[in-house]
Amino acid sequence: MKNFYVIAVSVLGLALSQIACAKDSANQDQKPVEAAPEAAPTEKKDEAAQMPEKPSGIPAPSDVAAPPADAEKTQTGLASKVLAKGTGTEHPGPEDTVTVHYTGWTTDGSMFDSSVTRGEPARFPLNRVIPGWTEGVQLMVKGEKRRFWIPEALAYKGAPGAPQGMLVFDVELLDITPAPKPIPAPPDVAAPPKDAEKTSSGLATKVLKKGTGTEHPTGTSTVRVHYTGWTTDGKMFDSSVMRGQPAQFPLNGVIAGWTEGLQLMVVGETRRLWIPEELAYRGMPGRPAGMLVFDVELLEITGSR
Repeated sequence: MKNFYVIAVSVLGLALSQIACAKDSANQDQKPVEAAPEAAPTEKKDEAAQMPEKPSGIPAPSDVAAPPADAEKTQTGLASKVLAKGTGTEHPGPEDTVTVHYTGWTTDGSMFDSSVTRGEPARFPLNRVIPGWTEGVQLMVKGEKRRFWIPEALAYKGAPGAPQGMLVFDVELLDITPAPKPIPAPPDVAAPPKDAEKTSSGLATKVLKKGTGTEHPTGTSTVRVHYTGWTTDGKMFDSSVMRGQPAQFPLNGVIAGWTEGLQLMVVGETRRLWIPEELAYRGMPGRPAGMLVFDVELLEITGSR
């Protein structure tokens, strides 16, 4: 069985959970994964984490305690060294999905995880892993093997149950799957237009397509929707449309702007929401900051709780 150390930053469907560590039972391995997708702009709390027994296997390299003098260093403090040159020419982007083999050690030489010993490569998007991986794997090309010395600030940041201190990884980049292109932001993403409706809370909305239903969900209804979200600089941070799978969630389990805004809608309606920060994530670290803009299509009201 596999184990995953997850430091989650789940953004709706893409990375807006807070730091978390997930685990399986003893005698399992962990990956440097940061977030598992969720299907709504929820505000979940951290999950408990437990430390599995360390797997045995590949000996640590002789320079595991500290990067050698010939290691390359970036401004963030990440150090790396090419062990075998690659055959490719393109580097992965921060949202691309990569397939890799890797082994990880703490600086005392203890191996804590290895896809090599499992005999199965790992595959994950680079925006779902610890920052040292997101930065480091972008330096690589297909076929390359590289050793990384990842300082704690770019690893698990002292999270309970996760490997502590600087971590050392040997990584082989096997394949790169480009991320799909994001849905373009609407022209009025920076601010609500004059014809937008505004509520007393500061929420602004505009109907893009009238619905066919007559009933509105309540604050405890469960709804099924398609949505796309952008920050006001036009960057898309999540989309159920791109995933090809509608999201379903109770309206009392999402950010306040969604709870209020969805109650204005009827089934079949598509509406744009400009949600001020105090009705969104309120400046929480690792989550989309400032006012957020969503296009939401209400597909179904499935019940209440």
